[in-house]
Amino acid sequence: MGFLDHLYDKFEWPSSSDRRKLKKLKKRPLQTVEIRVKMDCEGCVRRVRKSVEGMKGVSQVEVEPKKHRLTVIGHVDPDKVLHRVLHRTGKKAEFWPYVPYDVVDHPYAPGVYDKKAPAGYVRNVVNNPQASSLARASSTEVMYTTAFSDENPNACAIM
Repeated sequence: MGFLDHLYDKFEWPSSSDRRKLKKLKKRPLQTVEIRVKMDCEGCVRRVRKSVEGMKGVSQVEVEPKKHRLTVIGHVDPDKVLHRVLHRTGKKAEFWPYVPYDVVDHPYAPGVYDKKAPAGYVRNVVNNPQASSLARASSTEVMYTTAFSDENPNACAIM
């Protein structure tokens, strides 16, 4: 490859269709959208999968029927994915409302604990101000729990 070829590759202008594709990709970053949809049988799983596979920008679709979770990876708008699942399947769908058990300070607080949550997950209370106040530990509570902790070298050793 010569010097002129190098310059040509460096300053080559993309065609109009390439520019439109680049512009769309720049607008929508690669995202992972998790949606909770109740699925009872293989037909439900197939219907949910097919509802989002044809969308523009979708690169990967994962369906976990035991957790009732649909994961879509791609350059997509989360609201459009949710609307499409609602419209095409006719099922009740919502964004994935759960976080791993380890993220929440008090997973058994009334607003956090959910019997319908999959194993190892509790309800996400970061966006809910009423439940998040119950799930967060106060400074005095943290002080008392660390005073009797095995991990604290200055803890009380009365036992």
